[in-house]
Amino acid sequence: MQSVPSSSLTEPLVLAALDDKSAHGTSVPSELIATEPFAKLVVTPPKVELIKGMCWGALGVLMFSGGIPATRLAVAELPVMFVGAGRALVAAFLSAILLLVLRQKFPAKVHWPALTIVALGAVFAYPIFSAVALQTIDASHGTIVSSIMPLFTAIFGAWLSRQWPKIGFWLCALIGSAAVMVYAAGSASGQLSTGDWWLVLACFCCGLSYAQGGLLARHIGSWQVICWALVLSLPVLIPLCWYFQPTNYAVSLQSWLGFGYLAIFSMFLGFFAWYKGLSLGGVAQVSQLQLLTPFLAFYWAALWLGETVSMTQWLMAGVVVLTIALGRKLA
Repeated sequence: MQSVPSSSLTEPLVLAALDDKSAHGTSVPSELIATEPFAKLVVTPPKVELIKGMCWGALGVLMFSGGIPATRLAVAELPVMFVGAGRALVAAFLSAILLLVLRQKFPAKVHWPALTIVALGAVFAYPIFSAVALQTIDASHGTIVSSIMPLFTAIFGAWLSRQWPKIGFWLCALIGSAAVMVYAAGSASGQLSTGDWWLVLACFCCGLSYAQGGLLARHIGSWQVICWALVLSLPVLIPLCWYFQPTNYAVSLQSWLGFGYLAIFSMFLGFFAWYKGLSLGGVAQVSQLQLLTPFLAFYWAALWLGETVSMTQWLMAGVVVLTIALGRKLA
């Protein structure tokens, strides 16, 4: 595995002229994308772009951090598949309205495969698999297990952008992720529970979609990525929600609020900030901000669900966060 200088750790920006078009939601010429790999069309991102990317990424993480506690609230009274697909359906309708109002052009065919990957991971796999997982594990536990997602995002980001960080970066990512899995196994009598495995699978799929979406955002715009992925998923989302709809809609306000949070913040607004951050600061770097999620999610779990966060969980979250800072220095 070949390492690269720390100044080019993140997958570099496409040439300035292309980035200017991307920032305004204008597609980069398809013939350019089809004929040249990213590695041949890049320059190192300036430090200010990395800082902006980290700020946008942090805002996305703040909104995503309530996702697991909100899912726990929603699945308490609503069908799992309805929660998983329904949150995306609401976000898809909001996306369609936004795209029509702003008169966005339909993505070029060259972008459809990437949009399909984003949709499979972020629109279907993660919402549904995480909803299944949170039927059997509590929000605090699930939050720590989901901290493994940055490792998957960094791996897929490096693979797709053809830029490989130094070995120190990967060692820190592996240490943080290994600590998470040891904690999960220790909490389930020495082995991962079924809910843990569902959540790991959800993170694997979402890591791929995050990385692909971060790269695609350079060509069709940051918020356009999730909007088009959601809209293109409508033919599948509508029948899924119809088939798995609740037999009785008279559920508590808490469950509906949890569902609403998932649809508006986790599935819609959060992605606006997240993909903007990934496109500016780089997938490998910005993705590590996801490791900060436990601190925020613990607060939501305590506030919304009344869960007590143990000292072990706080210490584990601290270990994970330390790997971020160390990984940044060694990268």
